Amino acid sequence: MLKPFLTANWRYLAMLNFAVDSELLAPYMPVGTELDFHDDKTYLSVVGFLFYHTVVCGLPIPRHRNFEEVNLRFYVRKKFADTWRRGVVFIRELVPKIAIALTARVFYGEPYLALPMRSKVEDKDGIVRAKYEWRRGNEWEHLAMEAHGEAQSCALGSHAQFITEHYWGYTARGERTSEYLIEHPRWKIWLADSFELKADIVTLYGEKFAEPLKAKPVSAFIADGSHVEVQRRTIEP
Repeated sequence: MLKPFLTANWRYLAMLNFAVDSELLAPYMPVGTELDFHDDKTYLSVVGFLFYHTVVCGLPIPRHRNFEEVNLRFYVRKKFADTWRRGVVFIRELVPKIAIALTARVFYGEPYLALPMRSKVEDKDGIVRAKYEWRRGNEWEHLAMEAHGEAQSCALGSHAQFITEHYWGYTARGERTSEYLIEHPRWKIWLADSFELKADIVTLYGEKFAEPLKAKPVSAFIADGSHVEVQRRTIEP
C-alpha cells in the first residue's frame, strides 16, 4: 500500500460558516461534482487551524512541520459507483511557508498563497481561544473565536457534522478533476461564544464574496482536530 502524501495533526479548527446562494459557487465547481446541500442550503466556510508534526512523502521537512492555515472553502459531492463522495473545494488557502504553497499548487492544483502568519491558541481552565492572523502589506487580518466548556460530539445528521465530515478534496484541473482522500476520525466541537473575521474581503477573496462574508454566519465553532492523512491525488479524465 502506498504511503499517504501528507500526514499531520490538525488542531483547533476555527470554523465560521455562512449560507450562500448556490449560483455564487457554480463557477468554482470541478467537473463531475455537484453542490452538497444540508437542509436545502449550501455553505461557505472560513477555517483557520494549526498544522503540527507535518510529514510530506514520509519525510519531515525542517522548519516546515508546524504552521498555520486559513482557508475559504465550500462543499460538494461526487458520485462513485453507488455511493456519494462528499468533499470540499477550496477558493483560497493561506499558509506562511512558500515551499508548502508551491508543493500544494504543483501536486494538487490547490489555490495556496504564502503570507506572513501568526497564531495564538489557548485551551485551559475551561476556556478555548483561537486566533489566526495573516499580514498583507502592513495590515494584519484575522479570524478569532472563543468558546468554553468541554468539546461535544456532533449529532448524526446535524449541521456541525455536515461541516466537519467531508472527507474528499476536489480541484479543477482544466477540463479534468483532481480528487484526494483526507482521512481522520470524527471531531468534537466547542460552540463559539464570540467570533470575529477582520479582513478586506474584496481584495482577499474577490468582490462577489464581500456581501456573503459580511452577513451573519449560520454557525461558529472550534473543532478539536486530530491526526490526518492526505492520500495521493488521482485525476479523472
